Amino acid sequence: MHNTPFTTVRDILRYAVTRFNTEGLAFGHGSADALDEAAYLILHTLKLPLDKLEPFLDARLLPNEVDKLVAIIERRAKDRVPAAYITNEAWLGSYNFYVDERVLVPRSFIAELIPEQFSPWVQDPDTVSNILELCTGSGCLAILLADSFQAAVVDAVDISRDALAVAERNVREYQLEGRINLIESDLYEHVPFKKYDLIVTNPPYVNSTSMSRLPKEYLHEPQIGLDGGKDGMDLVRKIIAGAAERLTPDGLLIVEIGNEREFAEAAFGDMGLTWVTTSAGDDMVFLLTAEQLQTV
Repeated sequence: MHNTPFTTVRDILRYAVTRFNTEGLAFGHGSADALDEAAYLILHTLKLPLDKLEPFLDARLLPNEVDKLVAIIERRAKDRVPAAYITNEAWLGSYNFYVDERVLVPRSFIAELIPEQFSPWVQDPDTVSNILELCTGSGCLAILLADSFQAAVVDAVDISRDALAVAERNVREYQLEGRINLIESDLYEHVPFKKYDLIVTNPPYVNSTSMSRLPKEYLHEPQIGLDGGKDGMDLVRKIIAGAAERLTPDGLLIVEIGNEREFAEAAFGDMGLTWVTTSAGDDMVFLLTAEQLQTV
């Protein structure tokens, strides 16, 4: 006889939320809070639709389902593993991607701007033929870019061979092998020398003070994907320095810098950064035109 206090989805959901709140988990990898995270992990594990919790709340669980769910809840609560690494799945908008601990969990405010084709800054999206995406990680932004700019080839770059193996799996899943070229390179080092209409990047930008205070969840991620040096701008400096010679005359550089606007302004403010509005306000993403970059 299987002895468990949990009989329904509602029981296990309540238990999970309590466990997550008791452990003081951090939720920066896709969920807003303990309830969202618990619901996602439960629905995913039971192979139920992720947007339909309500109909299943009073469904009775089989003993082996309870065991499986308790194990996953414990792994999230005790080991502080991001949910995406437990499920091997992450979402950006309506897109989902395979992820594991070789890549950062996808999260990007640039992802909100891609379906709008960076309007109004990109005048005619159909004329965009070459895009360079630096620090691609799981390949998520490259896939969104290829999907939104149908006439473009995307060169997606990462220094990590491990990350590119994950990106390759995602590119294959979306059947975009013919339009996305994955390149192992330290930024521009092995990038083909051609002119790009867009250079897009969500690089490592966490400053060293913030790195030392990261919640445990973030320590499961590849630190090379987070660490931006003393002021968080080490890679951004290199990206800006090399962008002008690789952009078309009307080209744009689009850079995500998270919570580091203050450091970005200190480093590049005299270039006249344009801050783009996202769901998090006007502090996360800036752009520079090819013309502005000529002054570097």
